[in-house]
Amino acid sequence: MAAENLAVSRETFDNVILPVYAPAQFVPVKGKGSRVWDQQGKEYIDFSGGIAVTALGHCHPALVETLKSQGETLWHTSNVFTNEPALRLASKLIAATFAERVFFGNSGAEANEAAFKLARYYACKKHSPFKSKIIAFHNAFHGRTLFTVSVGGQPKYSDGFGPKPADIVHVPFNDLAAVKAVIDDHTCAIVVEPIQGEGGVMPATPEFIQGLRALCDQHNALLVLDEVQSGMGRSGKLFAYEHYGIKPDIITTAKALGGGFPVSAMLTTHEIASVMAPGVHGTTYGGNPLACAIAETALDIINTPEVLNGVDARREQFVSALQKINQQFDIFSEIRGKGLLLGAVLNAQHASKARDILNASAAEGLMVLTAGSDVIRFVPSLVIEPTDIAEGMARFARAIAKVLN
Repeated sequence: MAAENLAVSRETFDNVILPVYAPAQFVPVKGKGSRVWDQQGKEYIDFSGGIAVTALGHCHPALVETLKSQGETLWHTSNVFTNEPALRLASKLIAATFAERVFFGNSGAEANEAAFKLARYYACKKHSPFKSKIIAFHNAFHGRTLFTVSVGGQPKYSDGFGPKPADIVHVPFNDLAAVKAVIDDHTCAIVVEPIQGEGGVMPATPEFIQGLRALCDQHNALLVLDEVQSGMGRSGKLFAYEHYGIKPDIITTAKALGGGFPVSAMLTTHEIASVMAPGVHGTTYGGNPLACAIAETALDIINTPEVLNGVDARREQFVSALQKINQQFDIFSEIRGKGLLLGAVLNAQHASKARDILNASAAEGLMVLTAGSDVIRFVPSLVIEPTDIAEGMARFARAIAKVLN
C-alpha cells in the first residue's frame, strides 16, 4: 500500500511511537498563520507556537519560498565542505549580537551540549583540567542529552539513566547569594536561562544576571546564556540578554531560529573559540544549507523594528485580556514573563488545573501550553494578528468557565 493511502489517526500513535509523549487527542494536518486545522477539519487558534518555534506562524510565505528554492538547489554537503547559506547566516548572527564565532547544530540540546563542552574545554586548555564545575539552577531546562539534562535542574528528567556527568551544582534561580556560596576558582561556567521557560516562565532579575556576570569575571568563569526559548525576538529584543545590559560569553539559540525547521546555533567570541580545532567537536547535519537558508530568512524578518516592536503591542493585548479574564474568574495569581513568552500563574485554589485548562482550551479550538502544573504558557507567533489574539482569548475564557463549573 502506498504510504499516502495509509490511514493514520491518534490511535496509531499509541501503537507505533515510543511512549515518551502524551499528545493531544486531535491530529493537526494543516496550518496557516496562527490557525491550525485537524484531521476532522476543526479549526484552532495557535497560542502554543510549537513551543516557541513557529515565531512567524505556520507556513509563512517567505519561509515556504526559501524552502522551495533552496530545496531545489542544495540540501546537504556535510562538514567536509562549507556552504553559502551557513556563511551568510553566521555573518548575520555575528552582526546582530556580541558574538564573533558561530557553531551550528540541529536542536537546542545540541547547541547547549556544544556550549557546555566548549566551556569545560576552554577552562581545561586555558586554566586547569580541574576547573570543571558548572553552576546551574533549579527548575532549569537545557535539553535531553545526558549532559544537558544533567545541567538542567529537574531531576525527574535525569534520574534513572545511570551515572550523571559530575561536577554540576544546582542552586535556586534569582538567588545571587546561593551562587556566591558555591562559586570558586574550579568553576568553569554558570549556565542560565534569562527567562526560565519550562520552569514556569520565570524571568531573571537584572540584579541577578548582572551579579552572575560580575561573579564570572571574578572567578574566570564563562557566563553561558541558554536563549533557546527566549531568543529570536521572543522577548521583544532579538536576544533577551539585551534587556540586562551585559555581554555573555556564550549564548545558544534554536527553536524560533528556523521558524519551524530544525536548526540551532551556539554563539561565542574569538577568544573562547580559539581553543577549538578540527575534530574536537562536530555534527553531520549541523549547518546544512537547507536549514541555514530558512533560518537566514527567518532572521531577516524577525530582526526588524516592525516585528520586534510589534511584540510589545501584542504582549499588552494578551496581558489585558488575561487580566479581564481574571477579574471575572479570580483564577491567576500573576501574569509574568517577557514579550510573547507569557505565563499565567494559577492561584493556590486552582493550582492543579493547568492540564484541565489546556484540554478544555483544545475542545474550544485553542492551542495553549503549560509550564509545570500551575502555569499556563503562551508562546504565540510574534506576528500573530490582533484579531486572532482576541478570538483566542474569547475561546480561552470559555474554556476556563467550563473547567471552573
